[in-house]
Amino acid sequence: MKRNSSSLTAAVFVGISALVFGISGVGANAAPTAEPTDQTLADYIAAGRKAAPVAESGSGSGSACTSGSGAGSGNGSGNCYGGSGSSAGLSGGYASDTVGYGPPMTSWLAAFGYGLLNPDVAPPGANDWACKPTADRPRPVILLHGTWMNAYNGFAFMGQPIKDAGLCTFTVNYGRSTPIQGGGLGTVLPGAMGTGYIQDSAAQLATFVDRVLAATGAAEVDIVAHSQGGAMANWYTKFHGGADKVRHLITFGATHHGTTLIGIGALGRAINNFGIDILGFVELFVGHAGIQQTVGSDFVNRLNANGDTVAGVDYTVVGSRYDEVTTPYELTFLRPVAGATVQNITLQDGCEQDVSDHLTIMYSPRALSIALRALDQAGPDLVCTANPWLLGGGGKL
Repeated sequence: MKRNSSSLTAAVFVGISALVFGISGVGANAAPTAEPTDQTLADYIAAGRKAAPVAESGSGSGSACTSGSGAGSGNGSGNCYGGSGSSAGLSGGYASDTVGYGPPMTSWLAAFGYGLLNPDVAPPGANDWACKPTADRPRPVILLHGTWMNAYNGFAFMGQPIKDAGLCTFTVNYGRSTPIQGGGLGTVLPGAMGTGYIQDSAAQLATFVDRVLAATGAAEVDIVAHSQGGAMANWYTKFHGGADKVRHLITFGATHHGTTLIGIGALGRAINNFGIDILGFVELFVGHAGIQQTVGSDFVNRLNANGDTVAGVDYTVVGSRYDEVTTPYELTFLRPVAGATVQNITLQDGCEQDVSDHLTIMYSPRALSIALRALDQAGPDLVCTANPWLLGGGGKL
């Protein structure tokens, strides 16, 4: 029986890995895409600013998900919390605490597989609720995973080193939803989270931040976030009172300005602008959060309508030239408003051998050193090691 169980686990893992990399992977010899001009980036963003026409009320085809409970078909108008329109017209989802701990991992691939089969465990170093900040480390750190990820496989590499640096470290599984709740077909996998409406997830983050502040007695937190987690945290600072509670926001491959998904998102947005709800159909598969992160979505436009940032928060924003999900990768970068500071970093500057993509960036020794330096200016020097696109962690399983 043990042999059969192991074989089944291996088969499931291989199948899931093939699905993930069939969607988002890049070839081992892939070269970074050419850097777009400012005008190209402007065109990508501007392509989605026109919403498709809204159907007349009572026609049966309009978006019915503004309230989060409708059953309408959706029309691509963006009424679903800033999405494209939802073919399901449903909302839902929740956040959950972690239970127990998973092992430290240096490989993204191994961590992803473990996280799918053990979706509720915490990454090493996180969620010690007895931890108290010190005078020289006064702020706890909150770790936020990305879409279709979870707390464990998002931070199985970074969690323990951040804790070892003397920082109280916490994390939560946010945006847990089902296909019926609009999370997309990926949510049939128990470890695929971060799929609900991003605004709902930001409200979940607000509750979690307050819990961390109450438990630690701190006045502010720092946040380290990956992908959707960065955009969601940015929304929290702007619309849920987070600007007064966050000192430093550190993001990796964050979808602050959306993504074209190598042009797919831009094409879908353009089709929607002709009144054909192609993104509403795609939303059935990728979920609410996936569609909200395409360029030109109502969510992205509202997120940045009054500036990329908020006063009082320091931002460290890291992008990779080999990112195949947040594309073009410069869309992750931010511009400061008065009273905010922004440091935009291209991972490969000064370290060309680090070819981390969207997923393995969270298993990059260089990315970890950037996070530690941002959290503590007396932290370690930046490191530079080869980091392959599939494994991460210097290529070690």
